Amino acid sequence: MAEWYADGLRFSCTQCGNCCTGPPGAVWFNEDEGRAMAEKVGVSEDEFYKRFARKIGVRWSLKENVIHGKYDCVFLDRKGKLPSCSLYEERPTQCRTWPFWPEVLKSRESWARTKVETPCPGMDEGKLVPIESIRIQRNQT
Repeated sequence: MAEWYADGLRFSCTQCGNCCTGPPGAVWFNEDEGRAMAEKVGVSEDEFYKRFARKIGVRWSLKENVIHGKYDCVFLDRKGKLPSCSLYEERPTQCRTWPFWPEVLKSRESWARTKVETPCPGMDEGKLVPIESIRIQRNQT
């Protein structure tokens, strides 16, 4: 059965930071990503894990800061005019593949719900992402 998004989906990241905040959650990362993020931040891997990560079960997630009742990723920087990711070039795969996650792509309804609940102004806007690219990103998560 063909995916409902067989003709592709429009998405362009506006770097609004909305996908980096909200209810409590997890931003999973692997060892290679942990090493790259530690290098980007300029600390040892041990220090990175102590300061910026938490273990959930057997996996690692980035920590969150509670700000105005929302759970911000520890690397969401709100100091500038617009929020930004202080690790953008070294962000984990989970962040790189947003919004092409299996749970978001499950149905048109879940896509529409995510667009409103996040809210993500880049969904259904900007460049057309072809299905091949969506599948690659979806399968990385």
